[in-house]
Amino acid sequence: MPNWYYEKKDLRNTPSIRDGIDFEAERRYRKEGARFIMQTGTSMGLGHNTVATGVVYFHRFYMFHSFKTFPRYVTSCCCLFLAGKVEETPKKCKDIIKTARSLLTDQKFGSFGDDPKEEVMTLERILLQTIKFDLQVEHPYSFLVKYAKCLKGDSAKLQKMVQMAWNFVNDSLSTTVSLQWEPEIIAVALIYLASKLSKFTVADWIGKQPEHLKWWDMFVQNVTMEILEDICHQVLDLYQQPNNESPPDSPPQLPPSKASPPMKRANISPVTIKSSPTPTNPPPKTSVPPPPIDIEANPIPKHITTDNSSHSGNYGNYPIYPLHQGPPPSQPPHGGPPPYNSGVPPPSGPPPQVWQHFAHPHPNSGYYPPGSTGGRNNYYPPQ
Repeated sequence: MPNWYYEKKDLRNTPSIRDGIDFEAERRYRKEGARFIMQTGTSMGLGHNTVATGVVYFHRFYMFHSFKTFPRYVTSCCCLFLAGKVEETPKKCKDIIKTARSLLTDQKFGSFGDDPKEEVMTLERILLQTIKFDLQVEHPYSFLVKYAKCLKGDSAKLQKMVQMAWNFVNDSLSTTVSLQWEPEIIAVALIYLASKLSKFTVADWIGKQPEHLKWWDMFVQNVTMEILEDICHQVLDLYQQPNNESPPDSPPQLPPSKASPPMKRANISPVTIKSSPTPTNPPPKTSVPPPPIDIEANPIPKHITTDNSSHSGNYGNYPIYPLHQGPPPSQPPHGGPPPYNSGVPPPSGPPPQVWQHFAHPHPNSGYYPPGSTGGRNNYYPPQ
């Protein structure tokens, strides 16, 4: 499976930056695209997992392509369209475009061209190739609830803290933390942040052992305070008051697909995927900033807080997720068997495949060589 975690230096050497877009402008484009996916998904009644999956696709896509080449709002609709099918909450392409039209100005919607549906459907093939058909994405939400259920303390304060952490997870989608750390680590960091801001001190928890110095030691191994603080600061930076200067206009983009087919725009080399994601330069900040002025409320779905079917109350044997310092020689990379710390011996055989990104040999015919009978409609019904 591909490794989707990057060093900070890689985030400053993306195709967009190499294409002349400065780092702050790219951060703004990512934030705008992510929030547009969240706004569109919420307007269409899609769940938090579908929206979050679409946002992760969006962030991964722009590690291989430039914002100058692919308009972010078209990409956002494409990511949400694919995420709906993956998370089994499909929406018709035309309905997503209709919702996007109601949310965007005429100028922004102009990037969809004369045939918005064809633009999105064509881009879907590029998206699938870019993310290497690695469609399943885990999010911090489920880990947040699992971890919070083992904490002891006043139930009202605990519920308030968990709700704040849930909101932080929502907001973290507008950052690139999902490209830097696993969802387990993000969940721990944002629970830690919420507990600090809500003044909920975690003094005891279910499954506590003498070797557990912190509550998260039961779930994530060797995570440092520098890592937690780094994630917290990246999320809290979203709440900084913007300066009075108006942001620059969107980057100039190539014409829609009829004038320049998207498949011809996709031949851009990716950045280097990190192999040993250790924090070499921890942030200089040592304390958590004051709480944000206004955090948008987004209630936790009731079925998540009331469903205890998968929790027996004994968290002492919960599988511990190690900090990603690079797998040992006999252990496969992220996502592969055996489960972490399960005691299952690693599989024998050749080492895992090293993924490389290269141009498709038949870029103008999708994924099928000339003369084949394959086609997109074999997998996706007409919209």
